[in-house]
Amino acid sequence: MKYLACIFFVFFSFQKEQPIPVLIIDGFSNHDWKQTSELTKRILEESGRFKVDIVTVVPDSAWEPSFKKYAVVIQNTNNVFNLALRWPRNAELALEDYVRKGGSLYVLHSGNNAFPHWEGYNKMIGIGWRSRTTGYAIEIDSNKHIVRIPPGEGEGTGHGSRFNAVVQVLDRHPVNKGYPARWKTASTEVYNYPRGPAENLTVLSFAYDSSATHKMWPVEWIVKYGKGHVYSSSMGHLWKGETYPLSYRCIGFQTTMIRVTEWLATGKVTYPVPANFPTADEISLRDEEDYPDKKPAN
Repeated sequence: MKYLACIFFVFFSFQKEQPIPVLIIDGFSNHDWKQTSELTKRILEESGRFKVDIVTVVPDSAWEPSFKKYAVVIQNTNNVFNLALRWPRNAELALEDYVRKGGSLYVLHSGNNAFPHWEGYNKMIGIGWRSRTTGYAIEIDSNKHIVRIPPGEGEGTGHGSRFNAVVQVLDRHPVNKGYPARWKTASTEVYNYPRGPAENLTVLSFAYDSSATHKMWPVEWIVKYGKGHVYSSSMGHLWKGETYPLSYRCIGFQTTMIRVTEWLATGKVTYPVPANFPTADEISLRDEEDYPDKKPAN
């Protein structure tokens, strides 16, 4: 019996330690999508919780995705400046089906700029980079209430200069449990007038846009789509010509990425909030030397 108990202990310990399978999809963007994917993979795998694969989509290809193998799919493609770049239609439908049946989607930074033609995607992301006449814009007022701005009112989505934005928690959630109510993230973009169907949407955090509109806009939000969940955030900007920029070195951003991905996969969060997490007054960065071997894309 002792031998049998030992076998069960080893088996279940092995099962418990199996990394969570994550898929990053990239291939086209106006951002440095290659470095974004590489950094995201590194951040997640260094946590010891994930095994990350990367699939690079060739537009108009016969791509047949296997989303069911993964607990989380991270969307890192963006066609905002070339609407002809698209996923194959079968892949679009496969992603909708995956999330609807309980899969999880992480829309990484400019991924919410993509695919205005795709109705299912618009519903999954809730709000994104869209024209003035497309859907409701979501604003946060001075009382921390959500304001829905109707189609045609206000502006289309945009952003000002990057700055060290103070992220303010709006909805307490397993992802931000233990975070300060206000914390400063480095060199980020705050999207103003993010628009879309805005259905089944929960805003987790927001920030004051000091660089353009001088209003408050969502930074992170979650959409319930069927049985699945979709997380989006304006954090995570990485432009062509940059190498491991402040936005990615931000300990608040890296911690959030890990905790979000774990929650999307399991419904709970075990990754701790580090002692050097940013405060409302100070950013907190990983050393630049932590990522010494990469060069910016041309």
